[in-house]
Amino acid sequence: MNRLLCAAALLATLAGCAAGTSVRRMDVNEVKDLSGRWNDTDSRLVAEELIADSLSRPWLQKAAAGGKQPAVIVQAVRNQSLEHIATDTFVEDLQRALINSGRVAFVASKAERGQLREERFDQDANASEETRKAHGQETGADFSLNGVINAVQDKEGGEAVMLYQVNLKLVDLKSNQIVWNGQKKIKKEIQRAGASW
Repeated sequence: MNRLLCAAALLATLAGCAAGTSVRRMDVNEVKDLSGRWNDTDSRLVAEELIADSLSRPWLQKAAAGGKQPAVIVQAVRNQSLEHIATDTFVEDLQRALINSGRVAFVASKAERGQLREERFDQDANASEETRKAHGQETGADFSLNGVINAVQDKEGGEAVMLYQVNLKLVDLKSNQIVWNGQKKIKKEIQRAGASW
């Protein structure tokens, strides 16, 4: 009898939860800030703006002077804020903006290169001579892009101001010279009625 009552209570709870759920499909470019924290729109807009700034600077003209497209790799973007930020998504946004510019070549990450090398070893044993890809033919990166995301929060009562600051640097791998240093700030005012932070 107790099991029957527990099962009935569970079903009633689940039915209540299901009745209160509603889903609306959104356009991926629609801006919707729910919490005021870093979100997909911030990631995309910061990546696009910083890459556009980077590609308008003198380093690119100098690097492409010989007619060769410079090769870039994203090494790391560190999250130094106190909230969880999916830096992998941000790195993908950076890569996409660089590749789609058509002005630079892009080199696979360290983890991706490891997988590709494993594939070539597998081809050595299993692929035909005509289709096998040789080792030692990889394109080396000319420039490394890395950066950091910081956040500062000021709050009082039910109001807060969040400042996100993204700093990116492009480094010449041959000389270790920083050829571009970009920065983007996003500031958000958040009001929560009766909320305690």
